[in-house]
Amino acid sequence: MASSRTLWKGAITFGLVHIPVGLHTASIEQGVDFDWLDKRSMDPVGYKRINKRTGKEIDKDNIVKGVEYEDGKYVVISPDEIEAVYPRTTQTIEIQRFIDANEIPFVYLERPYYVAPINKGQKVYALLREVLVKTGKVGLAKVVIATKQHLAVLVPSGKALVLNLLRWGDEVKTLDGLDLPAAGVKGANVTAAEMKMAEQLVGDMSGKWNPDDFKDEFKHAVMKIVDKKVKAGDTETVIQPEEEAPGESAQVIDLTELLARSLKSGKSVKAPSKGAPTGEGEAKEKRPARKAAAKRATPAAKRKAA
Repeated sequence: MASSRTLWKGAITFGLVHIPVGLHTASIEQGVDFDWLDKRSMDPVGYKRINKRTGKEIDKDNIVKGVEYEDGKYVVISPDEIEAVYPRTTQTIEIQRFIDANEIPFVYLERPYYVAPINKGQKVYALLREVLVKTGKVGLAKVVIATKQHLAVLVPSGKALVLNLLRWGDEVKTLDGLDLPAAGVKGANVTAAEMKMAEQLVGDMSGKWNPDDFKDEFKHAVMKIVDKKVKAGDTETVIQPEEEAPGESAQVIDLTELLARSLKSGKSVKAPSKGAPTGEGEAKEKRPARKAAAKRATPAAKRKAA
C-alpha cells in the first residue's frame, strides 16, 4: 500500500469516534480502452455539443439541464437549484448502523476501495476491524466522493478494511416478471438422484479461489497485437492536453481519545432517524472551485469520477 495513491482523505465516524483514513483504489478497470484519434493528425478526438434535431454545434451558454419526467416532456433545472441540493462534502465515512455481514445481497455491491489509517489512527482502525471480525458485523455507511453521495458498506478483509460502494435500493430491480422455478428441492421438482449427481459434479469441479487462474482473454489478445506492432515500430505519437492535478483533501484531526471517553461514559450509539442530516457543522465545499473543476473535466473523466 505504500506506493498506492490516496484518492480521498477523511475519517470513519461512529458515535464519538473518528478514525482518520485514506481511500485507495481496490480494483482496476478491465477491458481495452479504445481512444478516438484523428487519423490525419493523430490528435485526440473529443465530443461536440450538437443539437440532435438540426445537427448544428451550439455554444455552451445555450445549454440548460433538463430532467425527463414523461416521454418527451422535461423540467429544466437551473444551476442554482442544482447547487442547493448538492450533498455536503463532510470528508467522513459515517457509519449509520452495524448489520450482519451476510445480510447484503451481492447484487448491491458496486465498487470497492481499500481503507488505510492515517494520522496515527492505526490503533482505533485495528480495533474497529477486529470487533467487526469477532461480531460478524459490517458497517453500513454514507460517504460523499466527488460531490456524489453513496451508500457503502465497511467490511473487514484480512488486515484491511474495505469500503464497498453499494447501489441504492431503487437502483436494483426486483425479481418481478422473471420466470423462475420455485425455491427448494421439492418445489423445483428435483429428484434425489439428480441432486446426488449434481453434488458429485460440484465436488469434482471444486477448488481454491485463485484470481490469477482467470484472465480477460479478449484484452490479452488485443494487447498481443499491440506488443507486436510496438516491436515492429508501427506506432503513432499522440499529444494529450494537460490537465490540472486535483488538490489534496483537508486533513482530519486524530480524535482517538474520544474512543476512551465513549467507553467510560457508556454512551450508546443510536441508529440515525430517516432523513436526518449528516455532518452538521462541517464546512461546505467551495462551490466556485467545484464548478471550475467540473468545467475542466473531460467526458471520460466525468464517467469515472464516481
